[in-house]
Amino acid sequence: MATAPLMPKATAVWLLDNTTLTFEQVAAFCVLHPLEVKAIADGDAAQGIKGMDPILTGQLTREEIEKAQADANYHMKISEPKVRVPEVKRRGPRYTPVSKRQDRPNAILWLVRSHPELKDAQIMRLVGTTKPTIQAIRDRTHWNSATLQPTDPVTLGLCTQLELDMEVRKAAKAAPPPAEPQGARLLSAEETTALRARQEESEAAARMLFTGEKPGERERGGNEFDADSVFAKLKSPKNEQD
Repeated sequence: MATAPLMPKATAVWLLDNTTLTFEQVAAFCVLHPLEVKAIADGDAAQGIKGMDPILTGQLTREEIEKAQADANYHMKISEPKVRVPEVKRRGPRYTPVSKRQDRPNAILWLVRSHPELKDAQIMRLVGTTKPTIQAIRDRTHWNSATLQPTDPVTLGLCTQLELDMEVRKAAKAAPPPAEPQGARLLSAEETTALRARQEESEAAARMLFTGEKPGERERGGNEFDADSVFAKLKSPKNEQD
């Protein structure tokens, strides 16, 4: 498969505007269909796209263009890049050597106990395990739970200390802020005043229930009741029932 230049359509626009190359030559260099190149030349496609000079970007030499203009059957070749960009490697599941796979349950148990804030996906990235295995170790339903010993995965060589610290920092950032302790606190002036008013109302209601004193009688200097009169009033309903 031919290697296409950067921004093929913009490169095709520049070649059509600044050279006498045929549609087939431009299409072969830009990895486009000849009909698409013809549509660009007619203004039916790539409208508003500014042409990009492949000579300035180091993808084509002027000698190569002159050679192609002299021979309509010649197909230009893209220049070798001076700086080779490494391919981006997609990170797949972590490979664990066969000799260390038996140590993974111990490492998972250590992570679950020492760093409960870690998510299952983070543990899977660190030690290369599966979610059912993590859940079984959490629930103590793993087939080998009785003999598991929590062991640092860095010590076992399943991950590096840098990777572990990075996952712990990510989990700490995603964790909700700790709740403030609910201890004793000083009441505000409004709360103290309202509490005192409720206490006074409760005391007034209790006096009225046991002594028959109406609100305000104590302030107006009403009759004072002694203990005998109070108990007499409490006994009177009982005598009426008899």
